[in-house]
Amino acid sequence: MKQTMKKFILDEIDHQILDILIENARTPFTDIAKKLLVSAGTIHVRVKKMEDEGIIQGSTLTLNYEKMGYSFIAHVGIFLEKTSMTQTVIENLRAIPNVTVAYVVAGMYNIFCKVRAKGTQDAKEIIYKIDDIPGVNRTETMIALEESINDKKRMMHAIFKEF
Repeated sequence: MKQTMKKFILDEIDHQILDILIENARTPFTDIAKKLLVSAGTIHVRVKKMEDEGIIQGSTLTLNYEKMGYSFIAHVGIFLEKTSMTQTVIENLRAIPNVTVAYVVAGMYNIFCKVRAKGTQDAKEIIYKIDDIPGVNRTETMIALEESINDKKRMMHAIFKEF
């Protein structure tokens, strides 16, 4: 007998809860309850259920890197000597704290990552560290001039329209 996983169905209240928590994960359940005109217990039960189902995975804190002096962003495409070296290179990238995001990708590059730096000199030194990782053949860097879209909600709203 073939087992199929039951798809977890979110309703409008779940959607509104997620909308509020995406904006600020530290919003008290009592505040959410008042806003949605339901009990705090209802919010607690629904959030717990979404956590249990894996819809909500933890909560995050967003740092303002610009205020801490790390306003320079570069995206670095990494070409590997051999694709079999991917995991080793990823582990070495983890040792560079300025590499804040890394993807294993199909296409022009083997790995694509986001680097935060204090300025061009700092970025250059970080990129040299990436170039020195065994297995990295070469890199290609793009400097971000402006972050135009960084919206955590649009995708969630699009998903809810599908229901």
